[in-house]
Amino acid sequence: MTTSTSQNAMEMLAKLGLALPVAPKPVASYVPSVRTGKLLIISGQLPFRDGKLIATGKVPSVVSIEVAQECARQCVLNGLAVVAAECGGTLAQVSRIVRLGVFVACDDGFSEQPKVANGASDLLQQIFGEAGRHARAAVGTNALPLNACVEVEMMVELL
Repeated sequence: MTTSTSQNAMEMLAKLGLALPVAPKPVASYVPSVRTGKLLIISGQLPFRDGKLIATGKVPSVVSIEVAQECARQCVLNGLAVVAAECGGTLAQVSRIVRLGVFVACDDGFSEQPKVANGASDLLQQIFGEAGRHARAAVGTNALPLNACVEVEMMVELL
C-alpha cells in the first residue's frame, strides 16, 4: 500500500459513513498495542460502541450471526482507533493488515465462526483495498471477557 493509498483509509471510512471512535482503554492488565519493528500488534478488542457492548451472549442462540458480524466490524473500528492513536491520529502509516484473530463466543456445535469473522475481514478490505487482505483465524470459544460475543485482535504492518 502506498502512503497516498493509506491516507485514503480515513476518506474511505467517511465514504462508508464510519468514523474511528476514541481508542478504547484496556479492561485489564495489558497495553492496547505493542510495536516491534514495522509490526503493530493490537490487543483483543471488544465490540464497544459509545462505552457499551453492542451485544452480549453466545452466537447464535442469543446473538444472531448478523449482529455478531456488526460486532466484529465494531471491533475492527476500535482496533483501528488504537492504530491511529499509536500513529499520531491517522492511518497513513498503515502498509497492510497482516493478520486477524477473531474469537466468537458460541453455542456448542456452532461452526460458522468464519461468517462472523467476515464482518471484520470485509470491512478491512473495503477500507484498505488489497492491503486489507490478511491471514486470519476464526475460533469458537465458550466465553469472552465481559460476556462479549466477539473479540478481534489485529497485526498491522506500518511503513
